[in-house]
Amino acid sequence: MKGSLTRALKNYKAKRYENALKELLSLDKDPMEFPDIAYYLGLCYTRLEQFDDALIYLEQVVTSDSDILHKYQSRMILSYIYTITKRLSLAQFELTSLLEEGYESAQVYTALSFIAYKQNSLDKSKEYLELAVSLDPQNPNTLNSLGYILAEEGKDAAKAVTFCKKAVLIKPDNPAYLDSLGWAYFKMGNMEEARTFLRKALNLTSGEKEKTIAGHLKEVIEAEHND
Repeated sequence: MKGSLTRALKNYKAKRYENALKELLSLDKDPMEFPDIAYYLGLCYTRLEQFDDALIYLEQVVTSDSDILHKYQSRMILSYIYTITKRLSLAQFELTSLLEEGYESAQVYTALSFIAYKQNSLDKSKEYLELAVSLDPQNPNTLNSLGYILAEEGKDAAKAVTFCKKAVLIKPDNPAYLDSLGWAYFKMGNMEEARTFLRKALNLTSGEKEKTIAGHLKEVIEAEHND
């Protein structure tokens, strides 16, 4: 039985990515000639973390698809894949290409900020986040990221607390945001609030992030004991 694009999309929307991929691969059309098929193949492979295959099809969409939304999303996904596979220069290229093509958004600037942060360029990272906040002042991820970087700098802890508070107000049970707020309070010298938010963050998280939060809490407790 030949594959069906309709069935593939239905499976994809239901998060049955392997089934969606099978449908797409069994279509009797060449994805290199049909950008819509290439686009969804790229999405499926990304969801399944088969990144090398995803790159082939997403690059095809970027160079041949006339759908503006597909091209934008494909470049964003390409930047994500390159970032998590530690090819930061390629990730940066995809994002700056979006800006050059007129696709300015808070999401693009936030992604560029993360790359700059990984490259130890805090000033550039902060600059990108400020641009992102100016475009979307209610984006909790951007607010949290800017607050955390300000806290890390240690130059304006009160401002860091303000941004982190806004993120927590929008998503009060997000452990990453609670961690940032606790860390900002620590940098401001408010140990009680720092402990409160870091402990709450720790209770809401697990895995690799748990180690980071536990490390922050340990540093707060040690600083209190040394006073």
